[in-house]
Amino acid sequence: MLIIPCPYCGPRPELEFSYGGQAHVTRPTAASNPSPAEWNAFQYERANLKGLHAERWRHIHGCARFFNVVRDTTTDEILRSYRSGEK
Repeated sequence: MLIIPCPYCGPRPELEFSYGGQAHVTRPTAASNPSPAEWNAFQYERANLKGLHAERWRHIHGCARFFNVVRDTTTDEILRSYRSGEK
């Protein structure tokens, strides 16, 4: 079981969290008038990297906030967590 360090509540077991997918995915703006292929890429295409990966999590059984985690997908080691909007 992973122990995920919530930046708001501290370390908690992964059962308290919900995975939210890849972090830092930028939504196309309406002004850019995305093509169907660009919109499809935004909705469905994600990096499936081996190694360091930025993920979005939500502490559903705690503060209910979203935050980001940098995790090594080969070892499941969590290197850091940070609040949404931080770099």
